[in-house]
Amino acid sequence: MRAWVVENPGPAATWPLALVERPVPAPGPDEVLVRVEACGVCRTDLHLAEGDLPPRRPLTSPGHQVVGRVVGRGDDESSWPAEGARVGVAWLRSTCGVCPYCRRGLENLCPSSTYTGWDADGGYAEYLTAPAAYVYALPDDPPAEHLAPLLCAGIIGYRALLRSDLPKGGRLGIYGFGASAHLTAQAAIAQGAVVHVVTRSRAARELALELGAASASDDRPPEPLDSAILFAPVGTLVPDALEALDRGGTLAVAGIHLTDIPTLNYERDLFQERTLRSVTANTRADGRAYLQQAFTYPPDVHTSPYPFEDAGRALADLANEQVRGAAVLLVQ
Repeated sequence: MRAWVVENPGPAATWPLALVERPVPAPGPDEVLVRVEACGVCRTDLHLAEGDLPPRRPLTSPGHQVVGRVVGRGDDESSWPAEGARVGVAWLRSTCGVCPYCRRGLENLCPSSTYTGWDADGGYAEYLTAPAAYVYALPDDPPAEHLAPLLCAGIIGYRALLRSDLPKGGRLGIYGFGASAHLTAQAAIAQGAVVHVVTRSRAARELALELGAASASDDRPPEPLDSAILFAPVGTLVPDALEALDRGGTLAVAGIHLTDIPTLNYERDLFQERTLRSVTANTRADGRAYLQQAFTYPPDVHTSPYPFEDAGRALADLANEQVRGAAVLLVQ
């Protein structure tokens, strides 16, 4: 099979990915073999390719927003998912199931957790394996291109929205407006929120307004915020986002990687019970809840499709903020 691998981590402009031929992987016990239809291109993939996330193994295939079909199993074929089932493979690949965090329903904090496209090969390939207990059932009808972004951009945005403690009908600020933000904004607006978007990209501002945002600027929200989510991996935005919060407001930082945060001023940035929170991966319960919501009330998923052969260009476009909505590799 063909697979893209991170050969020389570095800036996307240096083309850190290499296209290789490797054997189709064999599923282990309790795993399924998935023939990939499409794979979303996530900023986490960019962090891995550029070296912001230290590689956990050499020549790893990135990609953790995978839509595909089960074509083999490593155990009893009568178990779910059966051969031919359409499934999604997401970021969370495995957890221990026995640590205090797993027992408390916080498997996203499991110290032994592993991740698709980081600890194991992901969806920038024609096939991948995944633990059967960690894949999601997907409907047969929607295009793979539109399902792929739901598996990380959607799920992480869902958890970030929960972590932001947005009150009913509240005012939500969104900083950065890429794949996850454009889905999260729609979910918040559907709940009755007033959404204000801050992003440098003119195209992203136009998309935000198309999707129902009350404002979209490259400066600051026009009114105090009850909640905010920082999707841009830019630590210097944290003080600005905190300062824009009303009393009792919460800022959730949604990225896996963030540049350094400047020194905070307690009175200006945190006093009056403002809260700063991180968002760490997601639980499978988050994934199931978000996907059920998305299948019942489908969001308007904006995608920029790329042929499988153009994975490097997709990452470069993402790095240069030239992707409108979500970038997706069309593998099959």
